[in-house]
Amino acid sequence: MGRSPCCEKAHTNKGAWTKEEDERLIAYIKANGEGCWRSLPKAASLLRCGKSCRLRWINYLRPDLKRGNFTDDEDDLIVKLHSHLGNKWSLIAARLPGRTDNEIKNYWNTHIKRKLIAQGIDPMTHRPLNDARESSKMMSFYDKDEKSRILEFATKRDNSEELLSMWPQSSAAKEWRCPDLNLELCIRPPPSQKRRRGSDGPDKMPGGGDNGGPETVRMKVEQLRKEKA
Repeated sequence: MGRSPCCEKAHTNKGAWTKEEDERLIAYIKANGEGCWRSLPKAASLLRCGKSCRLRWINYLRPDLKRGNFTDDEDDLIVKLHSHLGNKWSLIAARLPGRTDNEIKNYWNTHIKRKLIAQGIDPMTHRPLNDARESSKMMSFYDKDEKSRILEFATKRDNSEELLSMWPQSSAAKEWRCPDLNLELCIRPPPSQKRRRGSDGPDKMPGGGDNGGPETVRMKVEQLRKEKA
C-alpha cells in the first residue's frame, strides 16, 4: 500500500508563506527542534503540509543559510564535486555548508554550465568539447558497415595489400581462407594380406607379385596391355 498523506489537503493553506507563519515555524523549531515533519504542523498550530514546512525551513528559514551570490571558491568546488558525483545535488549540498540542493541545482543550470561551455569544456563529461566532437565522429565512422567499406575500397586498383590489412583479424574472419591441401597423391593397390612372419622381402600380392609401389603397378599394367595385344 502507498504511504498515507502527511495532512489533509482540504484543511491546509497553499501559496506563499506569511510572515506570521514563518515566525511561528521558527519559534517552534527553536524550542523543540525539527523532530517529525509529519506531526510538526499540528504541534506548531500551522495549517500547512509537513513537506511544505520542511522545505520552507531548509530552503529559507534555517539560520545557517548563506545569502547572496556564490563565491569563486564555491564555483570551483561545485565543478569538482559534479565531476565526481554528477547530478546528485543533495550530496553536493552536504559539502557546501549553508547552500541547499535546489539552490545549487538552479545555479548550475543557469550559470556554471554556461561558463564551462564558454571555456570549451563539456559540462557533462568535464572534458574539452573538441575531444567530445572527435570521439563522436570516430564512433559514427566505425558504426558504418565495415564490410561495405572494404568492398568499396576493393573496386580500386592496386589495393590488394591494403585491403588485406583492413580485413578484420579475428578467428571468424580467417575462416574464409582456403586451407592448405597436400596434393602429393600416391596410387597404391589395397593391402591384400599382412606381412608374413619371418619374411625379409616386401609384401607379396596375390599371384606371387610384390607390392612394390606405383612403379610396379605401372609395369603390371604395361605387361597386361602387351599380353592383350
